[in-house]
Amino acid sequence: MTSKMVVSQPAPVMHLQNSSNWGSGVCDCTENMRDCCCGFWCCPCFACKTSERYGEPLCLPLLEIFSGFIPAITMSLRVSMRARYGIHGDLCNDCLLSSFCTSCVWCQMSREIRRRKVNVVLVNSNYS
Repeated sequence: MTSKMVVSQPAPVMHLQNSSNWGSGVCDCTENMRDCCCGFWCCPCFACKTSERYGEPLCLPLLEIFSGFIPAITMSLRVSMRARYGIHGDLCNDCLLSSFCTSCVWCQMSREIRRRKVNVVLVNSNYS
């Protein structure tokens, strides 16, 4: 009997941090209609998917049912994204947008993740 060992490593990712502004506006839904439709019609599912792509726990956005009027998870992830990518802004703006435009904020964060994370393709050639 022979055994085969398979080693899997995470794919390298290049973070583009060349801009201090959001890559798109909160209401720029025409940039990715599929995501915006998903964010509008099923915001909890879309928020969970976006949270996971950002590197946070999958079901983290579902905790917002306990946060009251201000969606604390949405606001926290927006603040975290601004800090990680060096995007200018302030907490007051994040709080207002997260409270009144929640699905649009999740769509904007999803577009920013797509824009900032560019997968790097490594090519390995074996000459035998």
